[in-house]
Amino acid sequence: MPRPRSRREVVERCSTLATVVRSAHSQLPEAADDPVVVDALWQAEGLGTLLWALGRVELPPYDRSFDHDRVLATPLERANLRTPEELEQARETARLWHWRARTSALIDEDAIDLPARWQSFDQLVAATAMRGHERGLLPRPLRGDFPAFGMVYRELPDEQLAEAESIAWERHRALNWVCGHGGSWDDVPVDT
Repeated sequence: MPRPRSRREVVERCSTLATVVRSAHSQLPEAADDPVVVDALWQAEGLGTLLWALGRVELPPYDRSFDHDRVLATPLERANLRTPEELEQARETARLWHWRARTSALIDEDAIDLPARWQSFDQLVAATAMRGHERGLLPRPLRGDFPAFGMVYRELPDEQLAEAESIAWERHRALNWVCGHGGSWDDVPVDT
C-alpha cells in the first residue's frame, strides 16, 4: 500500500488549488460557460477534501458541494493530517460514490455487460449500497440504491447526475492523491 503524502505536500497542494479556484472565481460571471473556468471551479471539491484530510473542515455529503467561500477562507496553520485509517475509509467512500456515478453512465450507454452472478444492475447496486452501509461507508440505502438529493440515485435528473459525478470524481482524486496513489496530482488514478 502506498504511503500517504506528507502534511507539507498536502498544505502546498491546498495553496495551489486555492489559487486556481480564486482565479476562476475572479472570471465570473463573464466566463461561467468557459470549460476551463468550470473545471477550475470544480477543483474546490479537491481543495475541500484536502482541507478535510488536514482536519480543517467537515466533509459534506456526496450530494452537496463544498462552500467555495468557506474553503478559500480556511487557514492552514496548525493543520494535521488525519490518521491513515480515516483517510483510507474516506477514500473507499469516495470510490464507491464514483463507482455509482460511473455505473449510471455505463448503464445509460449500454456499454458494459452485467457480471454473471447478478440478474440486473439494480440488484448489483442494491447489494453494493447495503454492503457499503454495513461497513459504515455509505448512508442507509433508499429503495435499494444510494440516496442523493433526497431521491433514489437511479432517478436523478441529468443535471444532478452530472453534479454528483463531478463531486465524487474530484473527491476520489483528492483522496487517492493524499493516500499516495499516483506520481503527481495530474496523474492520480481514479479507477472504480
